[in-house]
Amino acid sequence: CPLLSLHLPPPAPRELTASRGAEPKPEPAMGRLRGGMRCIKFLLFTFNFVFWLAGLAVIAFGLWLRFGGVLGDLTSEEKSPEYFYMGLYVLVGAGALMMTVGFFGCCGAVRESQCLLGAFFACLLVIFAAEVTAGVFAFIGKKAAVQEVQTIYEEAYDDYVMDMGKSNKTLIQFHTALQCCGKESEVQVKPTCPEGIQVPKNCLDEIQHLINSNLHLVGIVGIGIAGITIFGMIFSMVLCCAIRNTRDML
Repeated sequence: CPLLSLHLPPPAPRELTASRGAEPKPEPAMGRLRGGMRCIKFLLFTFNFVFWLAGLAVIAFGLWLRFGGVLGDLTSEEKSPEYFYMGLYVLVGAGALMMTVGFFGCCGAVRESQCLLGAFFACLLVIFAAEVTAGVFAFIGKKAAVQEVQTIYEEAYDDYVMDMGKSNKTLIQFHTALQCCGKESEVQVKPTCPEGIQVPKNCLDEIQHLINSNLHLVGIVGIGIAGITIFGMIFSMVLCCAIRNTRDML
């Protein structure tokens, strides 16, 4: 009716837009970060890939110290320096956790998931504590580890001296691995020493040198990895906050 149309108010801008069939702009699901935060995202992805490789290297290093090289030769018998290997077990466990966390960290960065990034931060905190523990344990427990291995050697030494007709594999392994012979004198244990040693070395001194050098490596690796995890925690928190702020603005 023309008379009624004169009294109708003009349509609001939103009503005009809706009457023309315009649809609201959909919220982007992926790639909503821009600028510096997008750079942080790719930095976190790169960090996690390197972190995954570092975890693999830590596992290989810990297993090599435990089962390979000189230390592996010294511990094939039932007796082994448990105190020394406790730090190695923590190191290997942290390396396995690093590989797992690195994988999920990559997924969280690519998908821009607050849940994955939060879990990633929590796991990094656990790794940080484990690596610091392994590093401090290696430095502080150096004296106890040396005494433990020396005690194993002295027990094998005394057993052989008391019964020289009995073969002593532990003593032979110590002498072969360390290229040493006896304690103060090599006369009593000469048959168990490697051939071709011109100047016999004191095995107790060689044990101390071996443990000290390897424990320093364990401590340096543990504290170094702990330092790297700090950057990962910072990146993950910054990215998580940026994702939350971006969603609040949409």
